[in-house]
Amino acid sequence: MGSSKLIAAVLLPALLALHAPMTTAANSNLFRDYIGAIFNGVKFSDVPINPNVRFDFILAFVIDYTTATEPPSPTNGQFNIFWQDSVLTASAVAAIKQSNPNVRVAVSLGGATVNSRPVFFNITSVDSWVQNAVSSLTSIIQKYNLDGIDIDYEQFQADPATFAECVGRLVTTLKSNGVIKFASIAPYDNADVQRHYQALWASYGSVIDYINFQFYAYSASTTVSQYVNYFDNQIVNYPGGNILASFTTAPTTTSVPINTSLTACQTLQSQGKLYGIFIWAADHSRRQGFKYEIQAQALLANAGSY
Repeated sequence: MGSSKLIAAVLLPALLALHAPMTTAANSNLFRDYIGAIFNGVKFSDVPINPNVRFDFILAFVIDYTTATEPPSPTNGQFNIFWQDSVLTASAVAAIKQSNPNVRVAVSLGGATVNSRPVFFNITSVDSWVQNAVSSLTSIIQKYNLDGIDIDYEQFQADPATFAECVGRLVTTLKSNGVIKFASIAPYDNADVQRHYQALWASYGSVIDYINFQFYAYSASTTVSQYVNYFDNQIVNYPGGNILASFTTAPTTTSVPINTSLTACQTLQSQGKLYGIFIWAADHSRRQGFKYEIQAQALLANAGSY
């Protein structure tokens, strides 16, 4: 064999491996439902829970803003409760977990708005924000006996590297202190959003367990094949991540239709790529009798059959 052919024989497999499609985790049965943001009285116990899935409720939201000012103003990591905690109480958390051993409860940080005004990731300094966030979140998580956190900032007044360092250190510290068992992020396909979350993933992906990608933010004209393609794009953007499919039950004519999303989930499961599904949000689903929660969980309960 000539030297050029030998080099080609050695290098070609490596080059092909570099350009091979990345794969995400195999099918699993994780179902997640956001709850509490709409203040319509929805309770944990309203939502049907399939015993054959892993079920995470995600309280929406805690925000490092205060409404003591008008407009609301950022508090540099001092988080306050903005979910309907008069209904979704600490005792309600305890009761749903006791009656359903497959249920965990997390809380989401940030969100899009507070009192209809935009929420920004806005800090004074990395060290002070992390210190305040660790302290205030530890207090809330321990009071409500929560299991994890979700990061859902959608607007930023800090560069991607600063966001990555703040959130990465926060998650790392809460995990090392035994305060939380898991963490997720909730990006969507917006250039600025993706820059911030991909920077976080590049630096601290090892401490992030799930990616609640907001696939429903794509247009209402999205087809099943396009949805699957969008999913595959995020496998590349967040290599090695446990990416969840998603849909919204909110009344909207601009988001991906639910039936399109569910069919895409079936396709992803048949391809061995459906790690889980999340829904925004149980508050909206109540008027539909939670039929889509039931359907999504039934699909995920089949995870082992592929």
